[in-house]
Amino acid sequence: MEVLVARNSNCAKQDEPLYKQWFQYADVDGDGRLTGPDAVDFFSHSKLSKEDLKQVWAVADSKRQGYLGYHEFVTAMQVISLVQTGNSPSACLLRNEEAENISPPIMEGLDEMLQAKRFTQKVDTELSSSTQEIPTLMSRLFSQKSSKKVELSHVTSIIDGLKKLYLEKLKPLEMTYQFNDFALPPLTDSDFEAKPMVMLLGQYSTGKTTFIKHLLKCDYPGAHIGPEPTTDRFIVVKGGPDSRSIPGNTIAVQSNLPFTGLTKFGAAFLSKFECSEMSHPLLDHITFVDTPGVLSGEKQRTQRSYDFTGVTEWFASKSDLILLLFDPHKLDISDEFKRVISSLRGHEDKIRVVLNKADQVSTQQLMRVYGALMWSLGKVLNTPEVVRVYVGSFNDKPINQQLGGSIGKDLFEPEQDNLLADLKDIPRKSCDRKINEFVKRARAAKIHAFIIGHLKREMPAMMGKTKAQQRLTDNLEEEFSKVQKELHLPVGDFPNVEHFKEVLSTYSIDKFEKLKPKMLQAIDEMLSHELPNLIKRFRNPYEG
Repeated sequence: MEVLVARNSNCAKQDEPLYKQWFQYADVDGDGRLTGPDAVDFFSHSKLSKEDLKQVWAVADSKRQGYLGYHEFVTAMQVISLVQTGNSPSACLLRNEEAENISPPIMEGLDEMLQAKRFTQKVDTELSSSTQEIPTLMSRLFSQKSSKKVELSHVTSIIDGLKKLYLEKLKPLEMTYQFNDFALPPLTDSDFEAKPMVMLLGQYSTGKTTFIKHLLKCDYPGAHIGPEPTTDRFIVVKGGPDSRSIPGNTIAVQSNLPFTGLTKFGAAFLSKFECSEMSHPLLDHITFVDTPGVLSGEKQRTQRSYDFTGVTEWFASKSDLILLLFDPHKLDISDEFKRVISSLRGHEDKIRVVLNKADQVSTQQLMRVYGALMWSLGKVLNTPEVVRVYVGSFNDKPINQQLGGSIGKDLFEPEQDNLLADLKDIPRKSCDRKINEFVKRARAAKIHAFIIGHLKREMPAMMGKTKAQQRLTDNLEEEFSKVQKELHLPVGDFPNVEHFKEVLSTYSIDKFEKLKPKMLQAIDEMLSHELPNLIKRFRNPYEG
């Protein structure tokens, strides 16, 4: 029998004072957040096994925050109570039992410890009222220094620490040198807390929507499947309490979701963007992005009313995995599709290629198709390594009915298992990816600051600023080379020259601020000391 937990974490009114008292006792720091070590100490009074308590934490910390607030704490107590009555500690979306009917769990030895704490607090209060400390200059300085140290280290998880480092160290540098206009939009809390995302790209009718349906074992709201270009919009498939479709304009203004940055693509794009929400166990851990099929010729360039390549690049920067789907009958990579794939520059480690609908050709034809696909990819993906290609047929048709029975099973089953294993591994790797993307962003922001600082130095103090800016812009590649040689920076870390030139033309170089060494030093300290210490201090919240 599974644990059935109410989504709103309600409890009976008579139990609420008890839960609040327990939460105040368990919250050692008094900041309203129960961290892992404190939870281990408190939950141990339930006498459950470590494995059960790990599952309890996983159910309660469904947002992977690395800590429990009061409502999550109540959920954990309800789960413990149900486990103590013989249930299995696993989350279930169906509820056969109302949360108000769940009694508080049995916590052995807790009452005695609460009484001891109340007695200690009473004694401390009496002592503090009877003695008065004389605040000397040294004591004030010492207390101020200590409080500052506590504030800087007051984080409860890796995600919480990344948010703090971004706001205090990286964001000021980005805002000073307009990094967000040249490269990446500013990060919000929802970007750090978002679930792992998988984006599917391909020409029309390569099976992108069917692939998602195959994983979910059901249709999602708004799904259309057919041989013609049926998906005409970007659809985000995410978990939620109800099955519904949310228009793009609505989803893009919700600050708790990581899609606010899409507003820069305008109303034309938002009318072709929607969110499909449904209750599904897989969507509790992964979000899918279904994309329109890449068209060819003028249809892609002129008849799209928005920047398709720009939107794709935006989603690529947010995604944990990018699946390029191909059809055995559509192996030719058009100029438009090549342009879309080129927009994935910098995200090559996320790309996986899927040769879908492989059951539609014979074994001999499949061998030729695979060779032709690898040849086409070699011209588009500018990497010396061979990209990983999964061969299969991701639909609801049984494998033993594909490509002549046992031969198809021998070919497809291991490939599909490998791809599914790759997908299942995404949540565990999500935290590592966020750290990796954070480091990449910090290095890119540093190089951007160096470039702007160099261009600022090259500007004249008084006369001829317009001509100087034009000269620097025209010879931007040469200026990049000067910065690279002067500071011994990796060539591959520099931004795209043409894109940088296009954005730079809208600015006056003379208006930028001079290079600030203290800001750059703060980034170096963050990358060399603070971030490694943060990783050592907290474990991956998706482990276990």
